[in-house]
Amino acid sequence: MREVNYIWNISIESAYRYLEAEDHFKVIDIFEQRSSFGGLWNYSLQSSIGKTEVPQTSPFQPLEEPIWTVNTAQDSNAREENHDLEFPTPMYEDLETNLPHFLMEFSDDHSLRKNKLYPSRDSTLQYLKSYADDVRHLVKFETQVTEVLQETRNGRDSWQLRYRWLRSGTIEMSTYDAIVVASGHYSAPLLPEIQGISQWNSVYPEIISHSKVFQRPQGFKNKRVLVVGCSASGYDISAQIASCCKSPVIISVRSETPFEPMSSSAICRPEITEFLSPRHYNRAVRFSDGHIETDIDAIVFCTGYFYSYPFLSSLLPQFIGTGDRVQRLFQHIFSIDHPSLVFVGLPTRVVPFRNAEGQAAAIARVWSDRLHLPSKLEMLEWEKSALELGRKKQFHLLKTPEDLDYYDGLIEWVMQAEGYGQGKLPPKWSKKERWVRENCAEILKAYKQRGEARHDIRTMEELNISFEQDHPREA
Repeated sequence: MREVNYIWNISIESAYRYLEAEDHFKVIDIFEQRSSFGGLWNYSLQSSIGKTEVPQTSPFQPLEEPIWTVNTAQDSNAREENHDLEFPTPMYEDLETNLPHFLMEFSDDHSLRKNKLYPSRDSTLQYLKSYADDVRHLVKFETQVTEVLQETRNGRDSWQLRYRWLRSGTIEMSTYDAIVVASGHYSAPLLPEIQGISQWNSVYPEIISHSKVFQRPQGFKNKRVLVVGCSASGYDISAQIASCCKSPVIISVRSETPFEPMSSSAICRPEITEFLSPRHYNRAVRFSDGHIETDIDAIVFCTGYFYSYPFLSSLLPQFIGTGDRVQRLFQHIFSIDHPSLVFVGLPTRVVPFRNAEGQAAAIARVWSDRLHLPSKLEMLEWEKSALELGRKKQFHLLKTPEDLDYYDGLIEWVMQAEGYGQGKLPPKWSKKERWVRENCAEILKAYKQRGEARHDIRTMEELNISFEQDHPREA
């Protein structure tokens, strides 16, 4: 029987169920620095307080400090029970999922379907809180993991975990046989170095921001706005800003994206190559095609985040190098050097809840000794092969159908475990689910085009989109 620790985010809500189903783990502790469930789906009114460095090019950021509200005391050791703590998240007021509810949900809880086709952030948060309620007794809320140390005992890894009770400031340590890191990767914004950006920002210090601190579009009313990036967040944020900014909103796109601007009052430009000197231009940037835009009132960088885990910084070999991936991992999950430390939820452009289930099923079977990892050499070869595909800077980015194949591949591997039928097993993707995933951009576009009427739409069929009509023989 083994003792397992979790460092929390939404992935743990499913991971616990798969580990618990193995009946192999004596102690399961979960550490959560927030006051409640939901991870990054918690919306913080304090998010706009944080100011991103310009540029922000290092993944080696310190642990986030909580923001205390309601008459907080100056001394962190004197927090009263009615004081609330918050951590900034990338949630914004009118965020909706970019996946339909029946694809977004966990495989064993379909209650998300009672909401509109693309649920709001609040509906998604309530769904997660309800799903996680049965693990509440295992969670140490308002505790922040500050350091993880590894040592070897009797030929096996042992993990010492140092954590801080945020309300009292008390430091404690616990020892575990295994660690699940599921703290997400949306805390350290990436804001790239571009020629002239530092000088430009020093002259115009309130213009450049990162999507992490975006909350609502009203602050951009009648402003000339440039949005940098058009992945999921850039796509949605630019559409919201376009509703009230000075038309058109300008969108700078560096590479191919599955999304395209929703608003007719939007124009696309290529990547920015230079922030032009304030001595010669008024709030101007130059794009790679030579075009210059001037008189810009606001720039929102939707350029993503670094992978950053400051509490793992003492471990060797280091997991973080340039911050664009987590190093020395097998299948985006297992530490190749210390397989009793795993990550859940690293891949991007995936269906997050189901992806977490597939990863959790693999972890549970490996740690209960029913499924065996390849040799260390073979795991290193897997990582090397993935890097050789030219994905070094997008190692964890799994574009469709790669995301679907990755998940189904995990399930096929999991099904090879000894004692078939034991434990909990998530289903592989159905043909309909694959079709929906492969057509997500078109379905979302049709949904958004309904405007405010979209809030009453519950099914794809209401958009005149149907897998059954397109595939009558497979329905």
